[in-house]
Amino acid sequence: MADKVLIYSRFPRTMMAPFAERFDLLDTGGRPAREVFSAEELGGIRAMLTAGGTPLGADTMDLFPKLGAIVCYGTGYDGVDLKAAAARNIAVGHSPGANAASVADIAMTLMLATTRRILVADQYVRSGDWASSKQSPMMRPQAGMPGRSIGVYGMGEIGRKIAARCAAFESEVGYFSRTKHDLPYQYFPTLEALADWCSVLMIAVRAGAETQHVVNADILKRLGADGYVVNISRGSVIDENALVTALSDKTIAGAGLDVYETEPHAPDALTALPNVVFAPHIGGHTLESHVAMQNCVIANLDAYFADKPLPYSVRES
Repeated sequence: MADKVLIYSRFPRTMMAPFAERFDLLDTGGRPAREVFSAEELGGIRAMLTAGGTPLGADTMDLFPKLGAIVCYGTGYDGVDLKAAAARNIAVGHSPGANAASVADIAMTLMLATTRRILVADQYVRSGDWASSKQSPMMRPQAGMPGRSIGVYGMGEIGRKIAARCAAFESEVGYFSRTKHDLPYQYFPTLEALADWCSVLMIAVRAGAETQHVVNADILKRLGADGYVVNISRGSVIDENALVTALSDKTIAGAGLDVYETEPHAPDALTALPNVVFAPHIGGHTLESHVAMQNCVIANLDAYFADKPLPYSVRES
């Protein structure tokens, strides 16, 4: 008999297909588990699969007296109450680095689309304004990548790949993270110092209480009128109200966003602005990334059901 796994978050069925071949899945469809399954069914659950950003606290864990493993699909685990899990001896796993390359790629895409105003250029062609030689102030020359100062906030797997890609574009790269690494990039001791130096701030830090709204009005002001911010981390890292104000009054030049505080609802105040490029949290949404993440999930679940340590367990530094 296949081991039972509760699908706690809402996932596309096709994404869960590899797991259905190996486990007996109880899919909540993103609804409260008690609304979908009986207390008896939930009482036997030993493993749970969730999206890292989905809130999962002690009260929810207490619904599953036999729960021993929470496995996050993807690298993030900010929604999981790690202290509550540890108190119950519940192992927490994720997929570290599995989507790092694709997330770094979308960061570069957003940066180039924003700084080079690709969406504006696209509309300039589609509208016929280019063919009719109509002048547009939005089409004035912009700074290119050679010599541009790129600040990377967070130097994990994704941050390192972003930095390497930026360096390949002949840009100067600096970074701030909790730890100074042996890397060929300039290290800044604070986020404020990094923001003062860079013209593009790439947010690649892990979400958590210590990074909640850390990119605030002051940090945005430090970027300056020619500065940009790109976020592929979590929406909670940026104070969205401060971002709207900074974009509206030209405190900064623009933003590229793949993540938002309340997904899938990007604030109307943001989507109304012409100097922002949006993506629907697709940073890790490539075929290769999904295969890599699914392999990590399967490895974690197989290990747990075999009474072995999770090979990709969450390790808080």
